Amino acid sequence: MSATAKKSAAQLQREEEEARKKLKRLSKQGGVEGRLPMKRLFRQRAHANVLSDHELEYPRSPSEMDWSPYYPDFDVESNKKVEIVDIGCGYGGLTVALGPQFPDTLVLGMEIRMQVSDYLKEKIQALRYRADHEEPVPGGYKNISVLRMNCQKFLPNFFEKGQLSKMFFCFPDPHFKARKHKNRIITSTLASEYAYFIRPHGTLYTITDVEELHVWMAQHLDAHPLFRRFTKEEEENDICVTLMTNETEEGKKVARNGGKKFVACYERIPNPK
Repeated sequence: MSATAKKSAAQLQREEEEARKKLKRLSKQGGVEGRLPMKRLFRQRAHANVLSDHELEYPRSPSEMDWSPYYPDFDVESNKKVEIVDIGCGYGGLTVALGPQFPDTLVLGMEIRMQVSDYLKEKIQALRYRADHEEPVPGGYKNISVLRMNCQKFLPNFFEKGQLSKMFFCFPDPHFKARKHKNRIITSTLASEYAYFIRPHGTLYTITDVEELHVWMAQHLDAHPLFRRFTKEEEENDICVTLMTNETEEGKKVARNGGKKFVACYERIPNPK
Protein backbone atom coordinates (compact mmCIF):
# COMPACT_ATOMS: atom_id res chain seq x y z
CA MET A 1 0.00 0.00 0.00
CA SER A 2 1.35 3.42 -0.92
CA ALA A 3 2.10 6.12 1.64
CA THR A 4 -0.77 8.20 0.24
CA ALA A 5 -3.21 5.35 0.68
CA LYS A 6 -2.19 5.00 4.33
CA LYS A 7 -3.00 8.63 5.09
CA SER A 8 -6.31 9.32 6.74
CA ALA A 9 -8.84 11.65 5.18
CA ALA A 10 -8.18 14.10 8.00
CA GLN A 11 -4.43 14.10 7.26
CA LEU A 12 -5.01 14.71 3.56
CA GLN A 13 -7.41 17.52 4.35
CA ARG A 14 -4.86 19.16 6.67
CA GLU A 15 -2.14 18.89 4.02
CA GLU A 16 -4.40 20.41 1.37
CA GLU A 17 -5.34 23.24 3.70
CA GLU A 18 -1.67 23.97 4.42
CA ALA A 19 -0.91 24.01 0.69
CA ARG A 20 -3.76 26.43 0.08
CA LYS A 21 -2.55 28.69 2.87
CA LYS A 22 0.95 28.67 1.38
CA LEU A 23 -0.38 29.70 -2.03
CA LYS A 24 -2.40 32.48 -0.46
CA ARG A 25 0.67 33.76 1.40
CA LEU A 26 2.66 33.76 -1.84
CA SER A 27 -0.16 35.59 -3.60
CA LYS A 28 -0.21 38.31 -0.97
CA GLN A 29 3.56 38.66 -1.34
CA GLY A 30 3.15 39.11 -5.09
CA GLY A 31 4.63 35.71 -5.90
CA VAL A 32 1.75 34.29 -7.94
CA GLU A 33 -0.10 37.28 -9.34
CA GLY A 34 -2.27 36.20 -12.22
CA ARG A 35 -1.70 32.53 -11.47
CA LEU A 36 -4.90 30.51 -11.57
CA PRO A 37 -5.62 28.49 -8.42
CA MET A 38 -5.13 24.71 -8.53
CA LYS A 39 -8.50 23.02 -8.42
CA ARG A 40 -7.15 19.94 -6.65
CA LEU A 41 -6.55 22.08 -3.56
CA PHE A 42 -10.22 23.04 -3.43
CA ARG A 43 -11.93 19.67 -3.86
CA GLN A 44 -15.21 19.10 -2.06
CA ARG A 45 -18.16 16.75 -2.33
CA ALA A 46 -20.35 17.23 -5.40
CA HIS A 47 -23.30 18.71 -3.49
CA ALA A 48 -24.10 20.12 -0.06
CA ASN A 49 -27.07 19.65 2.26
CA VAL A 50 -29.22 22.74 1.73
CA LEU A 51 -31.02 22.12 5.03
CA SER A 52 -27.85 22.30 7.13
CA ASP A 53 -26.73 25.36 9.03
CA HIS A 54 -23.76 26.68 7.05
CA GLU A 55 -23.16 29.79 9.21
CA LEU A 56 -23.77 32.11 6.29
CA GLU A 57 -23.96 35.88 6.48
CA TYR A 58 -26.72 37.67 4.61
CA PRO A 59 -28.44 41.07 4.69
CA ARG A 60 -31.92 41.56 6.11
CA SER A 61 -33.05 42.96 2.75
CA PRO A 62 -31.59 43.70 -0.71
CA SER A 63 -31.29 47.40 0.14
CA GLU A 64 -28.84 46.56 2.94
CA MET A 65 -26.48 44.52 0.76
CA ASP A 66 -23.10 46.15 0.08
CA TRP A 67 -21.88 44.92 -3.29
CA SER A 68 -18.77 47.10 -3.42
CA PRO A 69 -16.38 44.38 -2.13
CA TYR A 70 -17.61 42.09 -4.89
CA TYR A 71 -17.43 44.61 -7.73
CA PRO A 72 -14.84 47.15 -6.51
CA ASP A 73 -14.31 48.71 -9.93
CA PHE A 74 -17.94 49.71 -10.36
CA ASP A 75 -19.15 53.04 -9.04
CA VAL A 76 -21.40 52.44 -6.04
CA GLU A 77 -23.16 55.73 -6.67
CA SER A 78 -24.37 54.49 -10.06
CA ASN A 79 -26.59 52.03 -8.18
CA LYS A 80 -25.74 49.27 -10.67
CA LYS A 81 -27.29 45.98 -9.63
CA VAL A 82 -26.62 42.31 -10.28
CA GLU A 83 -28.67 41.17 -13.26
CA ILE A 84 -27.36 37.70 -14.12
CA VAL A 85 -27.13 34.92 -11.54
CA ASP A 86 -25.52 31.50 -11.90
CA ILE A 87 -27.18 29.41 -9.17
CA GLY A 88 -24.94 26.68 -7.77
CA CYS A 89 -22.11 27.95 -9.97
CA GLY A 90 -19.59 25.32 -8.86
CA TYR A 91 -16.06 26.09 -10.03
CA GLY A 92 -17.36 28.95 -12.12
CA GLY A 93 -16.93 27.90 -15.74
CA LEU A 94 -20.18 29.54 -16.79
CA THR A 95 -19.82 32.56 -14.51
CA VAL A 96 -16.42 33.31 -16.02
CA ALA A 97 -17.67 32.80 -19.59
CA LEU A 98 -20.59 35.17 -19.05
CA GLY A 99 -18.31 38.03 -17.96
CA PRO A 100 -16.84 38.98 -21.37
CA GLN A 101 -20.13 38.15 -23.08
CA PHE A 102 -21.96 40.78 -21.00
CA PRO A 103 -19.17 43.21 -20.02
CA ASP A 104 -21.50 45.98 -18.84
CA THR A 105 -23.70 43.69 -16.74
CA LEU A 106 -22.98 42.47 -13.21
CA VAL A 107 -22.83 38.67 -13.10
CA LEU A 108 -22.91 36.73 -9.83
CA GLY A 109 -22.11 33.09 -9.20
CA MET A 110 -23.73 31.70 -6.06
CA GLU A 111 -22.33 28.54 -4.46
CA ILE A 112 -22.99 26.96 -1.07
CA ARG A 113 -19.75 24.93 -0.79
CA MET A 114 -16.98 26.87 0.93
CA GLN A 115 -13.93 25.36 -0.78
CA VAL A 116 -15.51 25.65 -4.21
CA SER A 117 -16.54 29.28 -3.76
CA ASP A 118 -13.06 30.06 -2.40
CA TYR A 119 -11.56 28.57 -5.55
CA LEU A 120 -13.71 30.71 -7.81
CA LYS A 121 -12.97 33.81 -5.77
CA GLU A 122 -9.23 33.31 -6.26
CA LYS A 123 -9.71 32.45 -9.93
CA ILE A 124 -11.60 35.69 -10.54
CA GLN A 125 -8.86 37.69 -8.81
CA ALA A 126 -6.25 36.02 -11.05
CA LEU A 127 -8.30 36.62 -14.19
CA ARG A 128 -8.74 40.29 -13.31
CA TYR A 129 -4.99 40.63 -12.87
CA ARG A 130 -4.33 38.95 -16.22
CA ALA A 131 -6.89 41.12 -17.97
CA ASP A 132 -5.20 44.23 -16.57
CA HIS A 133 -1.60 43.18 -17.24
CA GLU A 134 -1.53 40.47 -19.92
CA GLU A 135 -4.63 39.58 -21.93
CA PRO A 136 -7.33 42.28 -22.10
CA VAL A 137 -10.89 41.00 -22.41
CA PRO A 138 -14.21 42.89 -22.53
CA GLY A 139 -15.10 43.86 -18.99
CA GLY A 140 -11.80 42.57 -17.64
CA TYR A 141 -13.73 40.13 -15.41
CA LYS A 142 -14.47 43.08 -13.12
CA ASN A 143 -18.17 42.52 -13.70
CA ILE A 144 -18.22 38.98 -12.27
CA SER A 145 -18.05 37.80 -8.69
CA VAL A 146 -18.99 34.90 -6.44
CA LEU A 147 -20.97 34.73 -3.22
CA ARG A 148 -21.13 31.77 -0.87
CA MET A 149 -24.82 31.35 -0.12
CA ASN A 150 -27.72 28.92 0.24
CA CYS A 151 -29.83 29.91 -2.75
CA GLN A 152 -32.83 27.90 -1.63
CA LYS A 153 -33.18 29.96 1.52
CA PHE A 154 -31.83 33.47 1.10
CA LEU A 155 -32.37 34.80 -2.42
CA PRO A 156 -35.06 37.25 -1.19
CA ASN A 157 -32.40 38.82 1.03
CA PHE A 158 -30.33 39.77 -2.03
CA PHE A 159 -32.61 40.46 -4.98
CA GLU A 160 -35.57 42.74 -5.58
CA LYS A 161 -38.65 42.14 -7.68
CA GLY A 162 -37.76 42.11 -11.38
CA GLN A 163 -34.07 42.72 -10.75
CA LEU A 164 -32.69 39.79 -12.74
CA SER A 165 -32.55 39.33 -16.49
CA LYS A 166 -31.15 35.79 -16.43
CA MET A 167 -30.98 32.90 -13.95
CA PHE A 168 -29.00 29.73 -14.64
CA PHE A 169 -29.48 26.31 -13.03
CA CYS A 170 -26.72 24.10 -14.37
CA PHE A 171 -26.37 20.45 -13.39
CA PRO A 172 -28.10 20.82 -10.00
CA ASP A 173 -28.21 18.10 -7.35
CA PRO A 174 -30.70 15.51 -8.68
CA HIS A 175 -31.75 14.29 -5.20
CA PHE A 176 -32.59 10.86 -6.57
CA LYS A 177 -34.47 9.54 -3.53
CA ALA A 178 -38.20 10.33 -3.59
CA ARG A 179 -38.12 11.70 -0.05
CA LYS A 180 -35.44 14.19 -1.17
CA HIS A 181 -37.35 15.55 -4.16
CA LYS A 182 -38.63 18.42 -2.02
CA ASN A 183 -35.02 19.64 -1.81
CA ARG A 184 -34.62 20.03 -5.57
CA ILE A 185 -33.73 23.49 -6.83
CA ILE A 186 -36.82 23.65 -9.06
CA THR A 187 -40.18 23.16 -7.32
CA SER A 188 -43.55 24.85 -7.70
CA THR A 189 -42.81 27.11 -4.74
CA LEU A 190 -39.31 28.04 -5.88
CA ALA A 191 -40.51 28.62 -9.45
CA SER A 192 -42.79 31.36 -8.11
CA GLU A 193 -39.85 32.84 -6.23
CA TYR A 194 -37.74 32.88 -9.37
CA ALA A 195 -40.60 34.49 -11.31
CA TYR A 196 -40.57 37.26 -8.71
CA PHE A 197 -36.87 38.00 -9.25
CA ILE A 198 -36.80 37.71 -13.05
CA ARG A 199 -38.07 40.72 -14.96
CA PRO A 200 -40.63 40.32 -17.76
CA HIS A 201 -38.99 38.82 -20.88
CA GLY A 202 -36.03 37.68 -18.79
CA THR A 203 -34.87 34.06 -19.01
CA LEU A 204 -34.55 31.04 -16.74
CA TYR A 205 -32.09 28.41 -18.03
CA THR A 206 -31.79 24.78 -16.92
CA ILE A 207 -29.44 22.00 -17.97
CA THR A 208 -28.76 18.55 -16.50
CA ASP A 209 -27.39 15.19 -17.54
CA VAL A 210 -30.12 13.40 -15.55
CA GLU A 211 -33.16 12.92 -17.78
CA GLU A 212 -35.53 12.26 -14.87
CA LEU A 213 -34.52 15.56 -13.25
CA HIS A 214 -34.89 17.33 -16.60
CA VAL A 215 -38.47 16.04 -16.89
CA TRP A 216 -39.17 17.09 -13.29
CA MET A 217 -37.90 20.64 -13.80
CA ALA A 218 -39.71 21.02 -17.13
CA GLN A 219 -42.99 19.79 -15.65
CA HIS A 220 -42.86 22.30 -12.80
CA LEU A 221 -41.89 25.21 -15.04
CA ASP A 222 -44.34 24.25 -17.80
CA ALA A 223 -47.11 24.33 -15.20
CA HIS A 224 -46.21 27.78 -13.95
CA PRO A 225 -48.36 30.57 -15.45
CA LEU A 226 -45.47 33.06 -15.64
CA PHE A 227 -43.03 30.94 -17.65
CA ARG A 228 -43.10 30.07 -21.36
CA ARG A 229 -40.77 27.40 -22.65
CA PHE A 230 -38.39 28.29 -25.46
CA THR A 231 -38.81 26.64 -28.82
CA LYS A 232 -35.89 24.58 -30.13
CA GLU A 233 -35.10 27.39 -32.55
CA GLU A 234 -34.97 29.93 -29.71
CA GLU A 235 -32.63 27.67 -27.75
CA GLU A 236 -30.34 27.21 -30.75
CA ASN A 237 -30.10 30.97 -31.32
CA ASP A 238 -29.35 31.85 -27.69
CA ILE A 239 -25.63 32.28 -26.99
CA CYS A 240 -26.24 31.60 -23.31
CA VAL A 241 -27.47 28.08 -24.11
CA THR A 242 -24.21 27.44 -25.94
CA LEU A 243 -22.20 28.78 -23.00
CA MET A 244 -23.98 26.78 -20.31
CA THR A 245 -23.78 23.63 -22.45
CA ASN A 246 -20.06 23.89 -23.15
CA GLU A 247 -18.39 26.03 -20.47
CA THR A 248 -19.39 24.50 -17.13
CA GLU A 249 -16.96 22.01 -15.61
CA GLU A 250 -19.77 19.50 -15.17
CA GLY A 251 -20.83 19.95 -18.79
CA LYS A 252 -17.29 19.29 -19.98
CA LYS A 253 -17.12 16.14 -17.86
CA VAL A 254 -20.41 14.89 -19.32
CA ALA A 255 -19.05 15.53 -22.83
CA ARG A 256 -15.82 13.65 -22.07
CA ASN A 257 -17.84 10.68 -20.85
CA GLY A 258 -20.13 10.74 -23.87
CA GLY A 259 -23.21 11.58 -21.81
CA LYS A 260 -26.34 13.49 -22.80
CA LYS A 261 -27.26 17.02 -21.76
CA PHE A 262 -30.89 18.01 -21.40
CA VAL A 263 -31.78 21.68 -21.80
CA ALA A 264 -34.96 23.59 -21.00
CA CYS A 265 -35.18 27.40 -21.10
CA TYR A 266 -38.06 29.66 -20.18
CA GLU A 267 -39.10 33.22 -20.84
CA ARG A 268 -40.56 35.10 -17.88
CA ILE A 269 -43.79 36.39 -19.40
CA PRO A 270 -45.37 39.63 -18.13
CA ASN A 271 -47.91 39.47 -15.33
CA PRO A 272 -51.48 39.30 -16.62
CA LYS A 273 -53.27 42.64 -16.46
